[in-house]
Amino acid sequence: MPEIVLENITKRWGKFFGVDNVSLNIPNNSFITLLGPSGCGKTTILRMIAGLETPTEGRITIGDKVVFDSNAGINVPANKRRVGFLFQNYALWPNMTVYENISFGLKNIHEEMPVLDVEAKRAGDIIRALQNGTKIKEIVEECRDKNGKLDENKAYVKLIDNYSLSIYTAKELFALGIQQSQDPDTQAKAKATEYEAKLSEIKKKLKSEGKDLNEKFQVTKDGNVVVESRKLTKEEIDSRVRACSRIVKIGMFMDRYPAELSGGQQQRVAIARTLAPEPQVLFMDEPLSNLDAKLRLEMRYELQRLHVETGSTFVYVTHDQMEAMTLATRICLVSNGVLQQYAAPLDVYNRPANLFVADFVGNPSMNFVDGKGKQQQDGSVVLDILGEHKAKFVPNEKILLSDWRAARDKEDADKQEFERQRLMKKGAVEKSNKDEVFKYHVQKVEEQDESIMDEPVITDEDFVLGIRPEAIDIEPSGKINTKIYGAMPTGMESTLKLRVGEFLLTSVIFGNSIYLIGQDANIDIKGKDILLFDRKSGKLITAGTLEIM
Repeated sequence: MPEIVLENITKRWGKFFGVDNVSLNIPNNSFITLLGPSGCGKTTILRMIAGLETPTEGRITIGDKVVFDSNAGINVPANKRRVGFLFQNYALWPNMTVYENISFGLKNIHEEMPVLDVEAKRAGDIIRALQNGTKIKEIVEECRDKNGKLDENKAYVKLIDNYSLSIYTAKELFALGIQQSQDPDTQAKAKATEYEAKLSEIKKKLKSEGKDLNEKFQVTKDGNVVVESRKLTKEEIDSRVRACSRIVKIGMFMDRYPAELSGGQQQRVAIARTLAPEPQVLFMDEPLSNLDAKLRLEMRYELQRLHVETGSTFVYVTHDQMEAMTLATRICLVSNGVLQQYAAPLDVYNRPANLFVADFVGNPSMNFVDGKGKQQQDGSVVLDILGEHKAKFVPNEKILLSDWRAARDKEDADKQEFERQRLMKKGAVEKSNKDEVFKYHVQKVEEQDESIMDEPVITDEDFVLGIRPEAIDIEPSGKINTKIYGAMPTGMESTLKLRVGEFLLTSVIFGNSIYLIGQDANIDIKGKDILLFDRKSGKLITAGTLEIM
């Protein structure tokens, strides 16, 4: 499967930037999730890679082929990009059976492809199955009902699934009657000899024409596979349909119509239909959003298995951070059309690049605590937090805040200069949906309408602590006195709201203890993953430990 590279991709409508200068490298055989709130641009990115949307600027490469380049005037149409697209709405044809839905797109394929000797492949597949006559008999016998009547259609599906056959080959194998023999192994061996002779004759004929067959039964000449522009044969179409249905486990539903299937089964049909043309990349736009919670969880496991079995590159759009965390090898988090962070799920969770990422990823959400203070000689930062408490933040690694701020200011200056240079170019427009520092939420007992409050003056002494709920633990010797404001036990854990003066903190306590509203409790903040953010820019400075003084 190919690597996908996006270079400075922008999509705008007038002055509104749906995607703003996004560069992305999607490695071969990866599972990438495009994550972000509704309207952030993730579906637009997906559609531009697929060719369903034309970027305003930039360059897109799939494998070694440039499929879009605004400067060179290249824009390869979607049907030439060899990508599969699975939409939120499965869009199955209601008047077609499952088989017809999956095979529909295959009938229209007409392109350069290897020449396949169908008769040779069928003979080879039957020879492979005939190596064990007893097994064939056992497979067929499993398809009898309680009255002993044989379900032939079920037997065909069983043979297809066990030996990776087409329906035509399965019927021919069944017709040999191995399952009816008293000595199935002997009869299978005799039949295999006949098919070996048939295969030998096919090869002999090809050899007289200067040709041969490879292990896939493709015709070769002088060691090279013979290629011609053609349509898929019925055998090839059926083989692909059966292979895809086997992967998603819908082999028994081939003759049913979509209305006769559950939501999960319909989704499997849609996946099989997308896989059938053997796309280079599989794109999915919130495909699980129409399913109930339990089925969504089951289908996540199915998608993980599908990714491993197909070896394909998956690009998956979702606004559900739980889906992104559980499915992805890497998460691409987008806000207002701008790439916020592109990293492995646990890196995004433990080391979010900024306040937006920290707030968006994690359930329950991260606690944000305003702090004001300075860096000390020993490298720690002493902060005033939660009204009347003092705390010492100790970085995990040595860091000089003055150097960090200098790098921050240089990066901001470079960004402004880049924007100034961009606006000087002919046809450039200023972005109407301006990028702003994310307005994080500090939980309080009495929430105030921030729109009527004066904007605070932010200095370099203003910080934000990011504390995951699982880092807050109830300890008898804890240095912060709290009162339990809310408690939600789930059996394995309890999610608590803890009141500290006018502030509220969210905590996750593992175990099945009972907590009562109004109960007094002391807490400690533990672990090395407490995050220190720059309030001015919203960017992560570093991670460390927090000592309550």
